[in-house]
Amino acid sequence: MYAIVATGGKQYRVQEGQTLNVERLGEAGSDVELRPVMVVDGDQVLATPSELAGASVSARIVEEIKGKKIDGFTYKSKTNQRRRFGHRQTYATIEITGITRG
Repeated sequence: MYAIVATGGKQYRVQEGQTLNVERLGEAGSDVELRPVMVVDGDQVLATPSELAGASVSARIVEEIKGKKIDGFTYKSKTNQRRRFGHRQTYATIEITGITRG
């Protein structure tokens, strides 16, 4: 059985026991519930809102990590207007602990 979950503006295909990096959700060690968009159990597919009313995907936050550093630079020619900036996204590594059909 697998599910498609939505978190952080993205969708991920998950199975029980899988670990993945998503945008930060909370503190390490806490449990979270993810919203399933679709649940597939063999030949049965649950995709409509009425079918997914009781479905949920539970996960545990294993750790928080930082992504790759992004360096940016903007400028406007002939006006001596320059700006440097950097960004480093934080991610949460989660482990899927269970998928319920509801």
